Amino acid sequence: MSIVITAASGHFGHLAVNALLDKGVDPQTIVAAARTVEKVEDLAAKGVRTAKIDYDDPSSLRKAFEGANRVLLISGNEFGKRTAQHRNVIEAAKAEGVELLAYTSVLDADRSPLFVAPEHRETEAILRDSGVPAVILRNGWYTENYVDVVRQGIATGRIVSAANDGKVASASRADYAEAAAQVLVGEGHAGKTYEFSGDEAWTYDDLAAVAARIGGKDVEYVNLTPDELRTTLTEAGVPEGGVAYEVQTAIDTANGALALQTGDLARVLGHPTTSLETVLRRELGE
Repeated sequence: MSIVITAASGHFGHLAVNALLDKGVDPQTIVAAARTVEKVEDLAAKGVRTAKIDYDDPSSLRKAFEGANRVLLISGNEFGKRTAQHRNVIEAAKAEGVELLAYTSVLDADRSPLFVAPEHRETEAILRDSGVPAVILRNGWYTENYVDVVRQGIATGRIVSAANDGKVASASRADYAEAAAQVLVGEGHAGKTYEFSGDEAWTYDDLAAVAARIGGKDVEYVNLTPDELRTTLTEAGVPEGGVAYEVQTAIDTANGALALQTGDLARVLGHPTTSLETVLRRELGE
């Protein structure tokens, strides 16, 4: 079996490759595909094959997929271009006879109001229409997204948002990557859609409590209105695009966009997901 991991130079791609290695997959059957192959030299040093790809270059994708049985399509990060780029990957996989294409989508993609969701919905539709045997991995938010929030909370004694009591069922990036690896080496996943999220759904009050335990000091959650949050971030010098993202994410969180729990992630992993506090302590060096 040959397995290609796209975007292998990124955090998620690296974790997915290493998860395959941890599962005992022969490194010579793994292809770490990246736009910049120099960024996967550490994986090559472990015996993993490498390939240069560009989501905008179909010929590079077809070359990388030659002889591949399974491919992990890690969604791109060029917003506004991703649907076309993902189409290129799917068409290349079809042309090369890939037996299973796993795609990293977003949690509850059918209904999600998150700004990243439309291109994921479009990609899922292309994938369904393509005829390529596929499995959709709808990943929730990464717990790592909140490391800087907690770091700042410990420094200032306050975590500020407009999330109300909305819950976030986050999981670690490593948990999602391990699940992807499990799907790639397993059987019976074609045609399935998994809603991946953490076992623990937490609120910002919970996040502040974890920050307090890690920092050994009081940390409170200050819940603002969206307009107040926008003003606070603007006055703090956050760029306009960042302000818009943070405010909308807070609104979406308050409305439950990150709260869905199905147990799919733990079931595929075969063990519980990593807790919020464990991930934050690890990332903060505690």
